[in-house]
Amino acid sequence: MRRTLLLALSLLALPVQALELKPFSASYTADWKQVPISGTAQRSLEKTDGDLWRLDFEASMLVASLNERSTFRVDGDTLLPQRYRLKRSGLGKGKNIEHNFDWDAKLVTGEDRGDPVKLPLNRGLLDKSTYQIALQEAVAAGEKSMSYQVVDGDEIETYDFRVLGEEQVSTKAGQVDAIKVERVRDPTQSKRQTILWFATEWDYLLVRLHQVEKDGKEYQIMLEEGIVDGKAVRGN
Repeated sequence: MRRTLLLALSLLALPVQALELKPFSASYTADWKQVPISGTAQRSLEKTDGDLWRLDFEASMLVASLNERSTFRVDGDTLLPQRYRLKRSGLGKGKNIEHNFDWDAKLVTGEDRGDPVKLPLNRGLLDKSTYQIALQEAVAAGEKSMSYQVVDGDEIETYDFRVLGEEQVSTKAGQVDAIKVERVRDPTQSKRQTILWFATEWDYLLVRLHQVEKDGKEYQIMLEEGIVDGKAVRGN
């Protein structure tokens, strides 16, 4: 018993494995099923200063545009959001959201479509962009089910995911082996569906995303070309 306890304590004392993020940039085709004209999307991750990273996503087509940016720090195996902003126009009402993460005061402040936001901030809480990096790293580590606390507008919501298996994705960069992941939602509460594909040989870069909105509208982005840690993505 004593030996078992000592072993457990020694394991707890081991240093936390730090996340080793790799910068990337990727361009995608963006399609709304109800809109005959395709658009474009770009997604990138870059290190800007010390342990500060910036994740950008932009999508645009004839009738809509979206711009999303998150800055965060890496502390061991934990991502610490610093600032998140989103601007969307077209396809109905515009949308502007901004969140600032004050880790000293343990508060998230900002605004959601003009309304003030003030939420408690604890380690592990993520924004609506940063959780995607956490998900990517979890899939790379071989996890099969994942759950995240995410600041969504003026609330904190739980995002659950599960791995569906392996699948090849046909992209303009070639056939890419990928892990297929599904956002888990209660079908009695939401009709939205989100499925993501992460490339196994390219640091689990997002190569495809398919989403069905609650009104039935379908949206998809598909990889055209990408660069991961300075290397161009090439399929089979």
